[in-house]
Amino acid sequence: MTKTNAGNFFEDFRLGQEIRHATPRTVTSGDVALYTALYGPRFAFTSSAEFARAQGMADAPLDDLAAFHVVFGKTVPDVSLNAVANLGYAGGRFGAPVFPGDTLTTTSTVIGLKENSNKQTGVVYVRSTGTNQRGAMVVEYVRWVMVRKRDASAVIAGETVPELPGSVAAADLVVPAGLTGKGYDTVLAGSPHLWDDYQPGERIDHVDGTTIEEAEHMMATRLWQNTAKVHFNQHTEGQGRFGRRLIYGGHIISIARALSFNGLGNAFKIAAINGGRHTNPTFAGDTIYAWSEVLEKTDLPGRSDLGALRLRLVALKNQPAAAFPLKAENGKDFDSAVVLDFDYTVLMPRRG
Repeated sequence: MTKTNAGNFFEDFRLGQEIRHATPRTVTSGDVALYTALYGPRFAFTSSAEFARAQGMADAPLDDLAAFHVVFGKTVPDVSLNAVANLGYAGGRFGAPVFPGDTLTTTSTVIGLKENSNKQTGVVYVRSTGTNQRGAMVVEYVRWVMVRKRDASAVIAGETVPELPGSVAAADLVVPAGLTGKGYDTVLAGSPHLWDDYQPGERIDHVDGTTIEEAEHMMATRLWQNTAKVHFNQHTEGQGRFGRRLIYGGHIISIARALSFNGLGNAFKIAAINGGRHTNPTFAGDTIYAWSEVLEKTDLPGRSDLGALRLRLVALKNQPAAAFPLKAENGKDFDSAVVLDFDYTVLMPRRG
């Protein structure tokens, strides 16, 4: 009798199924250093303890996406070990900030199942929640992933596609206790542009590019304890559809977010993931560029020091962002250079 875990296949999931994921992870200052080395983020709020304290925090928190990666990584052995592709995100919120020394655990609930017409795969929808050692939510989100079937003839019962929100309402955003935008030092932050300076419809070319290195991607994916086979096993993936290992989609999100500092240097706190899609695969050797569009400006209830900015972050491979390609010639599919279309909300200081 085998003691190894082959992971869940599509027919193993059930609507309403609750999954407690192994392994709890205590984050450390080493994780902060590795995140900085891998992606190069420059946001002062997560780089400087003194800057964070001036904005009401006890210390510099982890980058929000680092917390997301830790929580996401816990779900992979149970949800997407046998995935073909991670398809999208919706309804994500960040809660309590995460500091070195906090321990994070993740649970997921299956909220949707839809078999594909080829009978070889199906799409699983899960709502995952990461909590700290005090039980406080640090991040929650819905994602859907295409998973292989073990047996093509297996009958799938209770199929449903959940209704997902288009965005997270301003009233549902979590502003961490004590956080303030007052006294925000734009010189130390590296950008003079505050919430008041951005307008819906504005597009920002983040100019710079980052080439993905194979070793860095492997290190990053192991750092998050993401065990998906498509990222690690060249022996099997070399014989698959693409002939090589895929880059973890979250790796692209963090690269693009770090690039966005050039133009959005004061977008210091991610509050929500409204939606997102990995639109084309990326591989080692690809160079990532990014641009952003301001979708919406929103007041936060009862706050004059902070505002919410809803942004669309688009990442491209081997194509400078100045041309802003998005759709292919047919107008339906994404241009082959577009690898990420990410809708998220940030908190930003206001003037006055």
